Amino acid sequence: MLPGRPVTWRAISGGAQALALALAAVASAGGLAHAQGKLEARYTMTISGVPIGRATWVSEIGEDQYTTAVSGRIAGILRAFTSGEGSGAARGLINAGRLVSTSYAASVVAEDKPDEIRMVLSGGNVRELTVEPPTPASPDRVALTEAHRRGVIDPLSAVLVSVPGSGDLFVPDACQRTMPIFDGRQRYDLTLTFKRVDHVKAERGYQGQVVVCMITYEPVAGHRPERSAIKHLTQTREMEIALAPIAGTRVLAPFRVSLPTLLGPAVLQAVQFATLPPGPRPTSIKTQ
Repeated sequence: MLPGRPVTWRAISGGAQALALALAAVASAGGLAHAQGKLEARYTMTISGVPIGRATWVSEIGEDQYTTAVSGRIAGILRAFTSGEGSGAARGLINAGRLVSTSYAASVVAEDKPDEIRMVLSGGNVRELTVEPPTPASPDRVALTEAHRRGVIDPLSAVLVSVPGSGDLFVPDACQRTMPIFDGRQRYDLTLTFKRVDHVKAERGYQGQVVVCMITYEPVAGHRPERSAIKHLTQTREMEIALAPIAGTRVLAPFRVSLPTLLGPAVLQAVQFATLPPGPRPTSIKTQ
């Protein structure tokens, strides 16, 4: 935290946005989603070592469709100063083993101000888009065009990555990719580069190897280039994500995300990473 600086949801939005971008870095840009599996994961989020939030994520892969959903809220000392919570969900089809998004929705309430985004996609193109409230007009904002809504992936469908083949999952090819992300307000590219293989242990669930990728962020449209948070994300080469396997599949999912922010190091860390047998489609997620 910065001494003497008011703590608000907007003040930490750089860190929260960066973590969201990092989560979006793992995309189904190549490879096959073999078999079926379901993951239930819980995360804690800290900035400069101070707990600021919790999140829960559920993802299920079936034979011909998938769903993924996430929810999170402010926690710890920040609850004395501000409030904020959000949720999101996406679903789609599995075509020749590849995840193809058909819908995406996100809802955030920060300081009693709601923010809603809904998208319908087909073949990687946005067919319908609702954004409330509309993005504020600004002379320095890079304009979004129809071209920026084509050939994209939504942030939540982008949270699953399939590793092709039948051998080791923890290989450089799991990272080597660039993803065209559209979140309803911004279009940006995220590039993953292999860094190393680590060993992790959750409090509940998975323990074993993870593949660690560096993340680089390149804004394309919908952003304001002179904003300090955008400059910081664009320039940093210290963002990284650790990917762990969903048992029974060749799909990897985020176990840990870390990056520098304007308020200090931010870390999203799984405390539970449990794979369950495939079952009914997830309906709602509660974060305690």
